[in-house]
Amino acid sequence: MRVDKYLWCVRYYKTRNMVTEACKKNHITVNGQVAKASREVFPSDKITFRKDQIVHIISVLDIPANRVGAKLVDIYRKDDTPAESFAHLELLKLSKEHYRKTGTGRPTKKDRRDLDDLELNTASDATE
Repeated sequence: MRVDKYLWCVRYYKTRNMVTEACKKNHITVNGQVAKASREVFPSDKITFRKDQIVHIISVLDIPANRVGAKLVDIYRKDDTPAESFAHLELLKLSKEHYRKTGTGRPTKKDRRDLDDLELNTASDATE
């Protein structure tokens, strides 16, 4: 089975076109070699790909006939991705939330003026 079809069948990507784009950007390797979308995969192959700032490492256990349900995915692949990769992603999410709450949009003029006033007050307090 082709690597693009395999990654689509085991539900790592929503569409085969997304897998093809990842292959063109050299984000997918099979057994340590950069793979084209048409590269054949066989059981016992190791596929490494980068998606959502995580480097996923999976082992091919079996080849599905077509796209499988989410509950059946573990029959066809073994996920060897280190746990610290997912912890790093959580840390990135938390650091982004620290700066601005999700869904609040861009800072308003009032927000900027409040920040300017805060900076002026702290600068004047430091000189005194």
